Amino acid sequence: MKLKGGQSIKLLWKWYYKKSFALKITIGFIVGIIIGLIFGPSASVLSPFGKLFLNLLKMVVVPLILFTLVVSVNTTDPKKLGSIGGKIFPYYILTTALAVGIGLLVAIFINPGEGLTLPKDTEVEVPDAPSLIDVILNIVPTNIFDALAKGEILSIVFVAVIAGFAISFMRHSKETTVAEWGNLLLKLMEAGSELSSRILNGVLQYAPIGVLGITASTVGNQGLEALYALSKYVGASYLGVGIQIMIIFPIILLLFKVPVFKFFKDVREAMMTAFVTCSSLGTLPVTLKSAKKAGISDTVANFTLPIGATVNMNGSAIHFGVGVVLAANVVGYEFSVGAIIGIILAGTLAAIGTAGVPGAGMIGLSIVFTQAGLPIEIVGLTAGVNVITDMIFTTCNVTGDIVGAAIVDKSENEN
Repeated sequence: MKLKGGQSIKLLWKWYYKKSFALKITIGFIVGIIIGLIFGPSASVLSPFGKLFLNLLKMVVVPLILFTLVVSVNTTDPKKLGSIGGKIFPYYILTTALAVGIGLLVAIFINPGEGLTLPKDTEVEVPDAPSLIDVILNIVPTNIFDALAKGEILSIVFVAVIAGFAISFMRHSKETTVAEWGNLLLKLMEAGSELSSRILNGVLQYAPIGVLGITASTVGNQGLEALYALSKYVGASYLGVGIQIMIIFPIILLLFKVPVFKFFKDVREAMMTAFVTCSSLGTLPVTLKSAKKAGISDTVANFTLPIGATVNMNGSAIHFGVGVVLAANVVGYEFSVGAIIGIILAGTLAAIGTAGVPGAGMIGLSIVFTQAGLPIEIVGLTAGVNVITDMIFTTCNVTGDIVGAAIVDKSENEN
């Protein structure tokens, strides 16, 4: 019996839909690498497919965070939210400081930058680093709709938490009309959360094509020449992140009795998406979905992961450590114990303090370089392989976010 065209497409779609996300995204990644190596810069014709994927992910981020956080606040004891915040921020600080140290030690061992020289007439424009007061004040938006439109995550989290508490007070009001309005608003938020989740599921079906486009374009344009010239720098970056993900994070998980192998199996989709997209924010919808798969409660995941996507930068911290050693080797600078301690402190503050700021990577590196007395122009040396290193740094950032959520959730459950 012959199948009609429509039936064939329907069967093909069912077959594709049932395949695991990890398998589909892996195939897209491998095919993208092959196309990039074969066609070189011409493979950039596929970049719009990747751009579309990133746009779709970012499109669903804001409503997903806004609706899910409002719902979480209304279904959680305020004291519990305070407890979660009191645990997650010390985790961010400690793991970030540790990541800077790992980046330094690995880079000192590998010695990236030996034999490299700073190109003549190199100029790097670094945005001004905002003060701590400005960072805190910018969390409170002057225009809610402007913050939503620009995707300012910390501001959106602030607005969602405030709105959530306001709706909660309305629902428990003694005035019948106000209580009805509060319950109506909560139902609308719940409906919005469900709508966002359904849109996300649709976006993820397109992911393999988007990943193929991103990978083919990146590999085609970068090629192997830039990678070879800075192979030690790239190698130190990947080794540093490997230590953080394969040694440090498992130790932290074991300390809180979280099953390590199951955890990484459950969150691999978020890690793979982060690797390809190079965007913690773009990966956030997948991160939230992976957290649910890992058994992390919605309350903890919806509160910590949006904040972690902008504040917790373990991968960036490793980047700062490796970058400082590369710069030191270029100019012949030798580290003292005091200098190393200063770099770790500066790197930790830079990774957390520049969160969500445009040009945060360059600002962070400039802060650390200034602390070490190194020229910020050396940032330009690594530009050729930024995409390749950003892949692994973003993977570390996202993994660190979910590890933090997992141990806080475990701690909350035990309490």
